[in-house]
Amino acid sequence: MARVLIPLPARDFDPSEAAVSWQVLSKAGHTVTFATPDGRSAAADDMMLSGEGLDLWGGIPLLKKLPLIGLLMRANSDARNAYAAMITDRNYAAPLRWDAVDPSAFDALLLPGGHRARGMREYLESEMLQRCVADFFEAQKPVAAICHGVLLAARSISAKTGRSVLYGYKTTALTWALENSAWKVARITRFWDPNYYRTYLEKAGESDGYMSVQQEVTRALASPGDFLDVPKTDPDFRRKTSGLQRDTMDDARPAFVVQDRNYVSARWPGDVHTFAKAFASLM
Repeated sequence: MARVLIPLPARDFDPSEAAVSWQVLSKAGHTVTFATPDGRSAAADDMMLSGEGLDLWGGIPLLKKLPLIGLLMRANSDARNAYAAMITDRNYAAPLRWDAVDPSAFDALLLPGGHRARGMREYLESEMLQRCVADFFEAQKPVAAICHGVLLAARSISAKTGRSVLYGYKTTALTWALENSAWKVARITRFWDPNYYRTYLEKAGESDGYMSVQQEVTRALASPGDFLDVPKTDPDFRRKTSGLQRDTMDDARPAFVVQDRNYVSARWPGDVHTFAKAFASLM
């Protein structure tokens, strides 16, 4: 069975994307090793676990304990249960340091996402992780990336070509439609922190969505057409694009996953079961 590396930031990663992937890989018999910046256990985005802080009253200490919209936007019960199990795993409790990772010691790499800027930027901007990702691609080992994890892959430059490791691959990632819709909701319900769902914001003169995951990833590809989204002809188009329905182990209809050779990608937590299963089958 495969030895899979999952690097994480110190905090604020998406619990669904990491924990469900860990659960699927572990049940398939693969060994999962985690890595964090300092070798200490990572902590997921707490709002994505509790839903607290995602409502209009979310800034009020007592009232925030009564989430409403937050219950719809947080990780679902399957993901929360997977997270509760993952944090008791001994490999999760004793991760490697990023600077101690030897890519040659692993058979495959999985990159979860997360959007909360305070924790995710260190992960997305780490030159150390970018070199690690490039090593896996150059060795043609299986790599999986979901949501903002695809952004980390897009920023990873091949020493052989001087281009993104995703150049020449087809991929998906968090789409601007999904990112923008969540941002619009947060600007109303979390008005005191309206940019919670945007990791990077546009600067003056940049078009709407220029710093979105989709547009930055697309700029790293060989052709804009290599960024894939759900085709309108898909019989489950509405189910896949609503941002309200998530897949399960037994129902892949809401999911959209792209596989190109040794590389698997997906858009958001609603794809994660199908994403992890597709990745597990590569090994």
